[in-house]
Formats: sequence, C-alpha cells, structure tokens
Amino acid sequence: MTLKKLIWPAVGTLAIVLSGWLLYRELRGLSLADLADSLVAIPASGWILSGLCTLAAYAALAGYDRIALLHLERTASWLFITLCSFTTYALSHTIGASVFSGAVVRYRAYSSRGLTPQEIGVLVAFCSFTFALGVVLLTGLVLVAEPEITERIADLVPEGVSITTGYFLLALVGFYVLGSWLGLRPLRIGSINLQYPRLPIVARQLVIGPVELLAAAGIVYFALPEAGNPGYFIVLGIFLISFSVALLSHAPGGVGVLELVFIMALPDMDPADVLAALLVFRFFYLIIPFLIAIVILLVFERSQLMQPDLEGRENAS
Repeated sequence: MTLKKLIWPAVGTLAIVLSGWLLYRELRGLSLADLADSLVAIPASGWILSGLCTLAAYAALAGYDRIALLHLERTASWLFITLCSFTTYALSHTIGASVFSGAVVRYRAYSSRGLTPQEIGVLVAFCSFTFALGVVLLTGLVLVAEPEITERIADLVPEGVSITTGYFLLALVGFYVLGSWLGLRPLRIGSINLQYPRLPIVARQLVIGPVELLAAAGIVYFALPEAGNPGYFIVLGIFLISFSVALLSHAPGGVGVLELVFIMALPDMDPADVLAALLVFRFFYLIIPFLIAIVILLVFERSQLMQPDLEGRENAS
C-alpha cells in the first residue's frame, strides 16, 4: 500500500481520536440514562418530521445525478437514478471517503447503462460540485443573515468578518452564474473535459443543492427540544459547518466531529438533548439508508452476475 493511500485513513483516524477526546471532556458528566431520557422526550411529531426531512434529502440527492446526466446529455430512468444515487450516498456518508466510494458505486451502475469512464468521472465531479455549490450558497446566506453564528464556534471572529465572508461566498456563486451566462471555455483535467454548464442546468443546481442541505438540517432541528433552541436558521448554519468539517476530516460518518461542533455551538441547550437529536439524525440519515443500500447493492450485483448467463442462453437458442 502506497503512502498516498494511507494519508486519508490516517487523517480520518486522527480526527476521530481528537474529536473523541474533546467530546469526552465536554460530556464527562453525562450518563446514558440522561441520553435515554432525552430520546424518550422527543415527541412523535419530531420523529415524523425528521423522517420526512430524510425522505426529502435523499430525493434531492437523486436530483444531483439527474442534473449531471442532463449536463452530459445522457438519459436513464428515474428509478435507476434514484436507486443509484441513494446507494451511493448511503454508503459514502457512512463509510467515508465519499469521492472514492461514490465513484466506485456510480462506475458499476452507470457503466451498465453505457456511460464511458470519462463521462462517469464528469458525473461524479459534477455531483460533488453541486453539493459544494449548495454549501457555499447557504453558508453565505447564513453568515449575512446571522453573522453572530461564528461566535458560537470561534469567539475571536468578529461579526464584520462574518458578513464580509458571507458576501464573498455569495459573490463566488454570482461569478459562477455569470460564467455560465457568458459561456466560458471548458476546463480540462487530464482526460476529463469539464464543459461549463448551461444556465438551465445551473439554475437546477442552485435549487437542488440547498434543498438537500435544508432537509438534512431539518432532521436535527425537529429532533431538538424548544428549550434553548436558537431557531432553524442557526441550526442550519451549525449543521453546514459541522457537516463540512466532518466531510473534510474523512472520519467515517463524521463520528465525533459532528457531535463536538454541535455541542460547542449550542451551549444553552442540554448536551443530552443535542446528542439525542444527532442520534436521530444518524438513525434516519445514515444507519437506515446504509442497511437498505447494502440490500440494493447485493441485488444489483446478483443481477449483473446473472446477465451473462441469460445472454448465453439466448445466443445458444
């Protein structure tokens, strides 16, 4: 195994260990009984709304693949796109290394529909960029509307810097839209030719990316109690920061990282309630989809193994 292949697993392990140690310092007075009480205290409406947000988030994730295929001017059925997207994100969110695991799953799926390796590479990059675009857009809006949110994470960042950063992020999105309108030349990375998206494609990106993130943040928000709750917009901002940090850490499922950022950013809430809400998030957004994705993957691979046998029988007859 090369050094390059060891870097990200090492980074992920280090992030888990460091986050776990810091999290232990924050929660050393918390008992399992407190956590159980917080889970029981979540009303039925909270569970239902968190579940509906999960469905909305994964429906939006399917839109990532759909938009990428429109950009490539390739077609596939909605059912195939939905199952492929669901499996890709359910596995990558839980396992970690989302770009790698997402590329592997998508390659197996879309190559069976005639897409070339170059096209699949563009599709993977396009989906990742759509997610990043949604993060940049929503983070910019949150920093402009609620600049004090940075004080929850880093006390040294003044509100003026937050607002300036927010406008800068929104300007980046504006330049991206302008580049599409002007029809800039494609970017070539190795054998992959990244054609600048058409304006209708960009418009879809600016909708579907934020929708997925808004729904995912809603899973946590609806599982939180009213006492000390700063409101959905603040929870959204904390979610954007924590989820981005978790992805950059390459920690599988963002273990420890997500919890640490949320608990530090919600000092007015009972840590047991925050942890309970994040357990609901992991249950709906990670665990259940992961188990379903394993079944879908096994069924798909079995169908691929059986396909040569069916073709051989048809040729023999």
